[in-house]
Amino acid sequence: MISVVVPTHNSQVSLTRCFGSLIGATVRGVVKEVIVADGGSNDDTLALADAAGCHVERGGKTRASRLAAGAKTARSDWILFLHPETALAPGWEVEAVNFIGRVTIEHQRAAAFRFGLDGFDARARRSEALAALRCWLFRLPYGDQGLLIPKRLYNKLGGYRDVPMEDLDLVRRIGARRLTMLRTRAVNKVGEHPRSLALRALHALRFPTALLPRRS
Repeated sequence: MISVVVPTHNSQVSLTRCFGSLIGATVRGVVKEVIVADGGSNDDTLALADAAGCHVERGGKTRASRLAAGAKTARSDWILFLHPETALAPGWEVEAVNFIGRVTIEHQRAAAFRFGLDGFDARARRSEALAALRCWLFRLPYGDQGLLIPKRLYNKLGGYRDVPMEDLDLVRRIGARRLTMLRTRAVNKVGEHPRSLALRALHALRFPTALLPRRS
């Protein structure tokens, strides 16, 4: 049913947590394959992927190129793009299957999960609240919220492009009317760099992105 694509580059610290959130869905047959699209890791990322039974695909230097490479080899009708630092909350597959069952070929839709942080302080809760407000107002989930999309729709839209903020670029092409925000949380580690947040804000406000640096 679902092919999971995880873009990695020296991601060994995060992968165990990410893979752990996929075990239940794999046992239930919801996840048919996990594709690790790697950008040349020199740590134990590939060893962990091999031990977990993942298919390893060689990607490029940018995350966009790795996402695209993983999607190209996906065999399922649905693709879940998931960052290595992101772990989906338990039971996510139940909501995903329910969503998939309501999507038709004539009216294809994509979905993202609710942003969460693993911190316990007020700052973490404020960040979650702001992310929820952004998604409610603009339907602009980031890549660290996961993206569940029919492969047919992904290909129709041209997939991930090697541009700054590749996650928002694809979400804009999907469009708000074709995007559903799920209730399940995509839980991330606390500690995102402030400059990354600033770049995302510029992109969301439709500032020109040609001069923005690409992320690796």
